Amino acid sequence: MNSIIDLFPAFLLVFIRISAFFVTIPLFGHRNVPAVHRIGFAFFLAVICFSTIDKPPSLEIDEHYMLLAFKEALVGLCLGLIAYMMIAAVQIAGSFIDFQMGFSIANVIDPQTGAQSPLIGQFIYTMALLFMLSVNAHHLLLDGIYYSFQYISVDQAFPNFGDEKFAYFIAKSFNAMFIIAFQMSAPVVASLFLVDLALGIVARTVPQLNVFVVGLPLKIAVSFIMLIVCMSVIFVVVRNVFSLTIETMRNLLALVGVS
Repeated sequence: MNSIIDLFPAFLLVFIRISAFFVTIPLFGHRNVPAVHRIGFAFFLAVICFSTIDKPPSLEIDEHYMLLAFKEALVGLCLGLIAYMMIAAVQIAGSFIDFQMGFSIANVIDPQTGAQSPLIGQFIYTMALLFMLSVNAHHLLLDGIYYSFQYISVDQAFPNFGDEKFAYFIAKSFNAMFIIAFQMSAPVVASLFLVDLALGIVARTVPQLNVFVVGLPLKIAVSFIMLIVCMSVIFVVVRNVFSLTIETMRNLLALVGVS
């Protein structure tokens, strides 16, 4: 019993990191997922992760322990945010498409953040989450938090968050997110640009034609046709996004932790 009590502070640090990870991670961090389920899942995952630690440290609950708890929450939030940031590229790509096809005036509620999100973006994002479940990519997200304890131990008080390479890595991740979003939306956006160009030529040659009345349904029709044609390509990019997400999480751990 004494050994369990001695190891409880270290287990609590593991639980804090995983709980913070579940706050921001895609799918598990949705607001419509009951908090009791998230806490329970985080608890059992913390038990599994804690049982794999070779020599759990014996810690005392003091001011140094409060610093460790804050560090664990920060590590979990960073891992979850970097994973969400990569997968959010799917939603950003949909917002690019919505803006061009005229659907930006009609938004829906994002179940993860509770904020308004673009219609096509939310559709592609939901399909990406279903695709993630079908290929068991969510296991890789859990794999990332599992291996984080090998890079950043629970008794390591000062990860390398203050390193200039960390800021460069975050900026590079943001850059990759927008590049992926542009790649996913490029076929539809380019097609709509050609439609706008054609409508502009028609408006100059046939001034009597109301291009605003004709253009909106035409752009919507072209957008849906291009989405149907390019859907397989979009899911190939989504699959690459999952691989990039895991790679980004590993690189982040290697940057701020000690292997």
